[in-house]
Amino acid sequence: MTSKAVDIGPVHPWLLEPVKIELIEEGGKVVDVSITAGYVHRGIEKLLGTNPYRRGLFIAERVCGICSTVHSCVFSHTVEKVMGIEVPARARYIRTIALEVERLHSHFLWHGLLCHACGEKDAFQRTLAAREVVMDLTEVVSGNRVNQNMNSIGGVRRDIGAVERKVIVEALPRLKALAESCSKDLNKGKGIAKKVTGTGILDRRDALRFGAVGPVLRGSGVKSDARHDDMYAAYQELAFKPVIEEGCDTLARARVRAGENLESIRLIEEGLKDMPDGPLSVEPSDPLEGEFLGRHEAPRGELVYFIRSNGTNVPARVKLRAPTYANLPPLKRMLIGEDMSKVRYVIESIDLCLSCTDR
Repeated sequence: MTSKAVDIGPVHPWLLEPVKIELIEEGGKVVDVSITAGYVHRGIEKLLGTNPYRRGLFIAERVCGICSTVHSCVFSHTVEKVMGIEVPARARYIRTIALEVERLHSHFLWHGLLCHACGEKDAFQRTLAAREVVMDLTEVVSGNRVNQNMNSIGGVRRDIGAVERKVIVEALPRLKALAESCSKDLNKGKGIAKKVTGTGILDRRDALRFGAVGPVLRGSGVKSDARHDDMYAAYQELAFKPVIEEGCDTLARARVRAGENLESIRLIEEGLKDMPDGPLSVEPSDPLEGEFLGRHEAPRGELVYFIRSNGTNVPARVKLRAPTYANLPPLKRMLIGEDMSKVRYVIESIDLCLSCTDR
């Protein structure tokens, strides 16, 4: 049987960012895959390792435009370990709320893109239009619609007062309606579910073997979420529960994100209700010497920062691993054996972010 190479990218209408995915096709099936990233390398780690910690916070926040808050949060969290300081309780609650608003922003955007990939134009337009409520909330919480600049080393920069609380509480029913609508889009018999069911199979064993993270891993039935495993910010107090699906396919990964939308809304509600009084930050102290690791759950999965400190105000080394980087080997496994007509759904299912990956 004759094989044929099919290139997707590095510039392609499906892809929001540049990556090259080379597929080897035989008889309408994918038999081999090669993935090449690295087209938007910006030297972020070099910048983080040559600037003071305070300045590095703003550099980390610009690794990605969709998940900027979690980058600054995990960087701050790791630097706080370097300095041996504890974040005040109120700041931990505010961080949790900001992170979950960002998760809603990311997951609703991804759901819209899946609808677009499946040709469900009405669902795409409905989701993207309703997502503007999340963008408005981002501005209410932080004063910005993209890079929130909420975190500082030792706490947060902005409070959530009575006015902001009222606006958020009033917006949550609309967000809950959107989250429920996204879940209904994924019901059996619906257009999206018909198209993606059984595509991109990644069973539990392969998910663990290839190092999958985030919704990709939880969609294969593995209970792994840094919000539950590490209990940073205020997740322990708010009794966070990971969302798990057993389907091991594109639909299961979509349902994980849909379930997480509802859990994010619950966390925001509970966080606003239970938020304690107190200071927003503490003063940084002198850095300790040693190696320190921070881990948070970004919308796409586990985000890790490593800092080597020599005791000065400038780190000796900063290394980060973004979730998309971890999910590229599982993507290759998902694509092999897949119908060429279903490839787009599988690629969409891991929610590629090359900004974070290449950094």
